[in-house]
Amino acid sequence: MLREFGYTNPMQVPKPTKIVLNIGIGEAIDNRNALDAALGDLTTIAGQRPIIQRARKSISNFKLREGMQVGITVTLRAQRMWDFLDRLVNLTLPRVRDFHGISRRSFDGRGNYSLGIVEQIVFPEIDYNLIDRLRGLQVNIVTSAKTDEEGRRLLELLGMPFERIEDAA
Repeated sequence: MLREFGYTNPMQVPKPTKIVLNIGIGEAIDNRNALDAALGDLTTIAGQRPIIQRARKSISNFKLREGMQVGITVTLRAQRMWDFLDRLVNLTLPRVRDFHGISRRSFDGRGNYSLGIVEQIVFPEIDYNLIDRLRGLQVNIVTSAKTDEEGRRLLELLGMPFERIEDAA
């Protein structure tokens, strides 16, 4: 990447800084056990305990009140981030049914990538017999890249399986 993007210093080469995993739990409004089950699943996947996110404001159409528990989030840095990225690329994504690669368009304009996983059972740590229901989760990979092109190239070099260009069209 040093030559490819014309960096003058090796410290300019982008690198992943953190990975944020998030599960939204709208059903926790009615079912307290849903939050505990999702908390256990995310703890197993990430290897560290998530924090509980609360609603910032009330929305009557969704029966949501300010302060209600609506999601869980965990931020992975340093060695846990690298371990999770390795498991995501080499174990989890190949287990996704009908997998043809991840989208090249899920960058935010600043080199960060977002990936939605529909079912938590694609992670090898999750035992299918012990889950109460299927939940999706959001994986955000934050990099020090300045542009989407730099971020995409960084993730390609790290082994992220992007869809082929002819499939994207």
